[in-house]
Amino acid sequence: MSIAWSHFTPYSALLGGALIGLAVAALLFFNGRVAGISGIVGGLLRAGAGQRGWRISFVLGLIVAPLVYQLFAVLPESRVDASWPVLIAAGLLVGFGTRYGSGCTSGHGVCGLSRLSPRSLAATLLFMAAGSATVYVLRHLLGA
Repeated sequence: MSIAWSHFTPYSALLGGALIGLAVAALLFFNGRVAGISGIVGGLLRAGAGQRGWRISFVLGLIVAPLVYQLFAVLPESRVDASWPVLIAAGLLVGFGTRYGSGCTSGHGVCGLSRLSPRSLAATLLFMAAGSATVYVLRHLLGA
């Protein structure tokens, strides 16, 4: 995947972070739920009465937001330099990791750290360490 660093501005990053924080706080305040994407999506499969609506709304918001953004600005270029088998394997590994870690980076990194959860701090540190180790091995040891 390539990132157009020339289009990065601190203001857009600040605005994006503030919007994420506002959405997380609103979900917690109004619904009493943590905005962990893996938990929200995973809960769709086993959601009881009264639980499915807000979960679908949340996921639809993730899909619709870039479409609305396109009305006001050009979406940044997104290019993934990987084959379908690699993408499928990566998705399965991420899914396994989120179940094994009892949450994902949004649940632990955004919501858990803001609630000063020691478990989320440990999980986030492990996520970051595993990601750094993976990049190091792939780029510097395997030359990929």
